[in-house]
Amino acid sequence: MDLQTIKNRFGIIGNAPALNHALNTAVQVAATDLTVLIVGESGVGKEVFSQIIHALSARKHNPFIAVNCGAIPEGTIDSELFGHEKGAFTGAVDSRKGYFETVSGGTIFLDEIGEMPLGTQARLLRVLETGEFIRVGSSKVQKTDVRVIAATNRELLEFTQKGRFREDLYYRLSTVPIRVPSLRDRKEDVLLLFRKFVVDFAERYKTQPVQLDDDARNMLIAYPWPGNVRELKNIAEQISVLSPNTNITATTLRNFLPDQNKHSRMPVLAGGAAMGGEFSNEREILYKLFFDMKKDVTELKKMFLEILQNPSLAGSAAHYTRESLMQDFPVATELQNGHTPSSVIPASSTPASYLPAGNTNGQPVLLHEDDIHHHEEVEESLNIMDKEKELIIKALKKHKGKRRDASLDLGISERTLYRKLKEYDIEE
Repeated sequence: MDLQTIKNRFGIIGNAPALNHALNTAVQVAATDLTVLIVGESGVGKEVFSQIIHALSARKHNPFIAVNCGAIPEGTIDSELFGHEKGAFTGAVDSRKGYFETVSGGTIFLDEIGEMPLGTQARLLRVLETGEFIRVGSSKVQKTDVRVIAATNRELLEFTQKGRFREDLYYRLSTVPIRVPSLRDRKEDVLLLFRKFVVDFAERYKTQPVQLDDDARNMLIAYPWPGNVRELKNIAEQISVLSPNTNITATTLRNFLPDQNKHSRMPVLAGGAAMGGEFSNEREILYKLFFDMKKDVTELKKMFLEILQNPSLAGSAAHYTRESLMQDFPVATELQNGHTPSSVIPASSTPASYLPAGNTNGQPVLLHEDDIHHHEEVEESLNIMDKEKELIIKALKKHKGKRRDASLDLGISERTLYRKLKEYDIEE
């Protein structure tokens, strides 16, 4: 079967060399029973490649099932994949067959394999090496004949170095790796895909297909497409439904394309609404908070150093009360009034590094001249991962290790918190 026939059969549009290479690899490996690892960004169409491999294999008349490992809770994924016995856990009122049992003779596609828990990874490795598995709550070894195709949008080799993915499983899965190119790496296919999508949507919504002028075409090609083919299809549908004209100019197209600044990993720290807290994601918000925190703490340090180095300021220092601190540092006032502060600093009006041991009243004191010589200017870490890890540890301590309460306090889901605990190797 030639490549163009396969493209027509599975609805694949494009002639980029990287895409053709990936398709050729899938066709060649389909006739074997080798395990395949499909790597590519979200939205590039990795599942289509798994369907191609199954459809061209000797197992094509047997079952095919796609399983999203990231969508199954950790507590139930073993049961979903390998089955369980009656009474194996609370709620197991009957015995149940898992996917590896029901799909025996066919193909199982494990999407987002990087999200699979380590315990399940060990079970999967045994299936790949021996074809054996054990139901949850059972001691009976069962056999299965399943071909495994895995996919991920993560760099699994980096995960193995962090202890988040088994190295032996990685090399067992990647017997034949297939890398699906991102849309920005196949610019020549953007217009072909867009044309296909708008024609399909015009037929669905009983309208005329939209047409792009030269400037709009160039803009479409230049856009980075972080969401890949999935994002391009969404944009094509929006334009087909919402555009009042069928002739699309660059000005019209710009209204449908997201602001590219929102896809930047670095926050905007100056200018307009960006400083008002209107960020596209949590990471950028945290960047701003830590930036403001460093600025406020630095100002506090400078103020106290001036007092320490100039004894004549002692009288004024004695009158530098909590109220005057709040005047100079609005964040303290915001905290007292119950508002969300624009920057975050410790609630105490005096940093602990300027208070002698045992002083808990928060009032500034004058240190001896000898203490000045021992002062060190310590540059704080503004690494976002360090700060995120620190906040998670504080939340867990605050709620005595209760994940649910800690995740609510942090404003994230319990599943996200669990993933962060694994990522940062935090012991509860």
